[in-house]
Amino acid sequence: MERHSQRLVTAFIASGMLFMLLPGTFLGVWNLIGISQQHTLSSLSPAWLQAHGQAQIFGWIGSFILGIGFYSLTKMQSTLSFPVRAAWTSWALWALGIAMRWTGGVTGWHWRILLPLSGVLQLIAILLFYRSVRRHRPADPTHPTETWMVIVIAATIAFLVAVTVNSAALVRLALYGTLPALPHVFDQQLVVLAVWGVLVPTIWGFNARWLPVFAGFERPDGTRLLMAYGLSVASIAAVFLQWLPIAAVLFLLAALLAIDALHVWEPAVQPAKLLHVHRTFPLFIRIAYVWLVVSCVLDALAVRYDHAGGIWGASRHALTVGFIAGMVFVIGQRVLPAFCGMRVLWSTRLMFWSLLLLHVGCFLRVTLEPLAYESYWNFAWKLLPFSAFVELTAVVLFAVNIAATLLHPPAHLRPEIHSPLPT
Repeated sequence: MERHSQRLVTAFIASGMLFMLLPGTFLGVWNLIGISQQHTLSSLSPAWLQAHGQAQIFGWIGSFILGIGFYSLTKMQSTLSFPVRAAWTSWALWALGIAMRWTGGVTGWHWRILLPLSGVLQLIAILLFYRSVRRHRPADPTHPTETWMVIVIAATIAFLVAVTVNSAALVRLALYGTLPALPHVFDQQLVVLAVWGVLVPTIWGFNARWLPVFAGFERPDGTRLLMAYGLSVASIAAVFLQWLPIAAVLFLLAALLAIDALHVWEPAVQPAKLLHVHRTFPLFIRIAYVWLVVSCVLDALAVRYDHAGGIWGASRHALTVGFIAGMVFVIGQRVLPAFCGMRVLWSTRLMFWSLLLLHVGCFLRVTLEPLAYESYWNFAWKLLPFSAFVELTAVVLFAVNIAATLLHPPAHLRPEIHSPLPT
């Protein structure tokens, strides 16, 4: 069972990094270069923008969630069996569905077939995952479910809802649409559902489980964390009802309440466990939560002052890159080597530089995007592509570090554990 789960999570991580690098980050850089040259967001195909977003949200982060979910949630249950066939089928269908969604959106080739089929394949994959997890029962049914697991399970249900909505929308698009792109307002609502309904609470849930152990933070306040999650759900509902000012306030309150519940910005109560990770590990966790608040503040400002998409874009980038990618980079390089066969991170130096460059690139993008899009400073258009290349370098370093980690033997098979680069 252990070997099966390790191989499966390795497959999900590998395919997720592939989507992160090629259709995700590289296409995002290409998109930004095109936007910067034309000095307008409307110059770029919405199908390309949506293909990039799907590759990043579902292809990269979604693959990581499914892989870690199969590894973690089933391992915490009473059964000793691992759903081998269902798990590998889920991985194959998920990867194929994401690839078809990107291909149909970018090339337009047979998109009326590829797009709805991609949605159906993703839906079957998530249903197999959900069924596998549901079939397992807690070892002690009388023991109350911990708060972190409640939030992760709720995010898993939201994941199923988001993929179902996406699938239905793609089928409708294939029947009645004229372009391989969803309507703009609906696409933005779907992004909010996926990000705030799935990704953000998943991070909160696993942070509640891991940060007291790895970073030495005080144990989370479960009641306040559940309140934060409740506010985020109310915020999503407000977005779908087009109550954007209310949604912006609720998102900010949810973020601040989660930070307070997780004790992120408070002094640690125990020394952080820094073996085989860079010593800045706790610092970058806190920086990621700074970006979460920045995103919510920009979101509130965008409701009143955005005219060309610059402040909205900066808010979305602060959330998806600064917070979500920043958290994946820092926590992922801590836990993924262990999940993938008890390995040791290849280089703590690469961990540091990938995180530093990611946050530098995010700072440049979040700062320059409103200045350029809203016509506050025309020269910002020339600097925007530089921010994308800085982030691309960070993503490549992260991928190289994880790939090298997976290619090296597990820790128990190596006579001497050391990093090939100075730490």
